[in-house]
Amino acid sequence: MSNTQRSAVKGLLEGKKVLVTGAARGLGLEFARNIVQGGGSVVLADILAEQAEAAAAQLREQGYEAHAVALDLNDPASIEHCAAFASKALGGLDGLVNNAGMTHSGGKNLEQIDVDVWDEVMRINVRGTWLMSRACLPALRASGQGSIVNLASDTPMWGAPNLLAYVASKGAIMSMTRSMARELGAGDITVNAVAPGLTLVEATEYVPRERHDLYENQRALQRAQLPDDVSGAVAFLLSGLSRFVTGQVLAVNGGFVMH
Repeated sequence: MSNTQRSAVKGLLEGKKVLVTGAARGLGLEFARNIVQGGGSVVLADILAEQAEAAAAQLREQGYEAHAVALDLNDPASIEHCAAFASKALGGLDGLVNNAGMTHSGGKNLEQIDVDVWDEVMRINVRGTWLMSRACLPALRASGQGSIVNLASDTPMWGAPNLLAYVASKGAIMSMTRSMARELGAGDITVNAVAPGLTLVEATEYVPRERHDLYENQRALQRAQLPDDVSGAVAFLLSGLSRFVTGQVLAVNGGFVMH
């Protein structure tokens, strides 16, 4: 995060208690850092449990409140344990960032994707987001200012090829976000989605150079997208500044797709 961004987020999330899934590295870790630098406390949940704990320990060494917990979105019991742990560790829960997900179908067209791969992507990305949100609802309702931020993608907005399972799952996240917002508004819980473009993180290292060039050349802001380009949008949607914003999908991609 640049000094300008750090200054902008300072105090924005003061006192906020947030669970971030998929937070051991990449975007999730950037979100977690941003939350604590904004004055909040955080639980980093990830199937990469040792990496999550190392990241949390580093944040604690810097003077922030951060905890880590193992999370396997394939396992409903693990999801329930994660939500309970986060609420207990933080003394409640004001926000949930559903960042954890998977791709797996990259580089294959619709005729080549294995059924097992399709099912796993849907189970992690779609069912996992639903179950994680459901498990956190009691704590979010008790907060009186609960916020859920789902991580979608801009790929459904332009119909990215050779990525069908992932694109379908992120399109589902967008639709779920709107329905969740309708259902949970009465409990003063906002639900929004952030749809990043292709971002330089570990999870996109497999993406061919041609796809990176496509994004960089056709963005209004013609450069690579970095994790801290996305974290400000997530912080805004977790903050008090967005309490009347719900059911929205915010594309954060430098103007590659203008939604």
